[in-house]
Amino acid sequence: MTTLAEYRSLFDLSGKKAVVIGAGSGIGEAAAQALAAHGADVLCADLNADRAAEVARAIVAQGGHATSAAADITDADSVEALFAGDGDDIEIMVCTPSINVRKRLLDMTEEEFSRVVDLNLKGTFNALRVAGRHMADQGRGSIVVLSSVRSQTVEPGQGVYAATKAGTLLMVKTLAAELGPMGVRVNAVGPGVVETPLTAPIKADPDWYRAYSDISALGRWSSPEEQTGAIVYLASDAASFVTGTILFVDGGWTAVDGRFEPPL
Repeated sequence: MTTLAEYRSLFDLSGKKAVVIGAGSGIGEAAAQALAAHGADVLCADLNADRAAEVARAIVAQGGHATSAAADITDADSVEALFAGDGDDIEIMVCTPSINVRKRLLDMTEEEFSRVVDLNLKGTFNALRVAGRHMADQGRGSIVVLSSVRSQTVEPGQGVYAATKAGTLLMVKTLAAELGPMGVRVNAVGPGVVETPLTAPIKADPDWYRAYSDISALGRWSSPEEQTGAIVYLASDAASFVTGTILFVDGGWTAVDGRFEPPL
């Protein structure tokens, strides 16, 4: 019989090493803080090494355990370096970086297409492959990457971004199937609209900002911190039988058709 203490320990990450790629800002920064709050020893990695170091120092100042490193997910060797040396026993990898070029498909240039695909899809592939190999050798681990509601729904100007997020989800499902027998779980989180640097242009337009608020059941945007419950859950033993799926944290975006209430 499972004891109450064992149930309480499901979210305890004490003694586990985690790497968060994209920890310098937004959801990645919040994820690094949340994992540390639950006991993980977090390696904060980001293309902006100074910001990653700031986040790590803030975690340490609050009694958590964290270090920092520079990382570029478009460079497989850069990702591999995160797992070198003491990184061999990393049990949790969270990868968050993404960019978007909001243009209709017919207006998108090849350079813009490549820029979005290289970071969002190829970069996530690099992180999945490197982390997957190391964790398969260990026989344990949890990988969490960021997909999006755009893996399911689109609008004008979101075609390439949506394609990368759908592709990310299918890579997650495939790697989960391939690494399940090795004891490695692979999942995605699907945010709705979150107040991060990526969405700053939308927030700057009052009508656009309000439209994205009204589209969900909760009628507002998410903060980065509201995404971390799903990340901690998927990283922890509480999700020990969860793999190959996406957990939407979208305020009901994918559940409802806007907030119009018909006169029933």
